[in-house]
Amino acid sequence: MPDRISKDQRSHIMSCIHSKDTRIEILLRRELWRRGYRYRVHYSLPGKPDIVFIRERVAIFCDGCFWHGCPNCFRPPKSNESYWGPKIRKNRERAKKYNEILQSRGWTVLRFWEHEILDDSSSIILKIEKKLGEIGNGKTWK
Repeated sequence: MPDRISKDQRSHIMSCIHSKDTRIEILLRRELWRRGYRYRVHYSLPGKPDIVFIRERVAIFCDGCFWHGCPNCFRPPKSNESYWGPKIRKNRERAKKYNEILQSRGWTVLRFWEHEILDDSSSIILKIEKKLGEIGNGKTWK
C-alpha cells in the first residue's frame, strides 16, 4: 500500500522525532522530581537509560509503543514493511541485550511502555518507589 504522504513530508516528520527528552520521559521525570526523587538523565550506561538512580543502581527505560513493538498497541505500518519489520525486531533484541548487560553488572532494569506512562503514571511511580525501597532496605532516597 502506498504512503499517504510524500517522501519529503515523511522525512520531515521522522526528523522531528527525538530519542532523548521525549514526552513520556519528561512526564515521568517531572512526577519523580515533584515527589522529591533525584536522579540522573543521559547517564553513560549501556543502552542509554532514560532515568538512572546511581546509588541504588536502577536504570529506567521509557519504551515507545511504536518503536519497541508494544504487544498491546503496536500496529505495523502498511508501507515499507520490509524496513519496519526488521527495524522493530532489532529494537526489541537490542533492549533485551542491554537488559542482560546491565543486570550482569548489578543494575536493576525497569522498562515501561509509553501507554502505561500516559494512561497511569501514578502506578508507574509506585512501582519505581517500591523498587527503590526494596533496594534501599526500606529507606526512601528523597
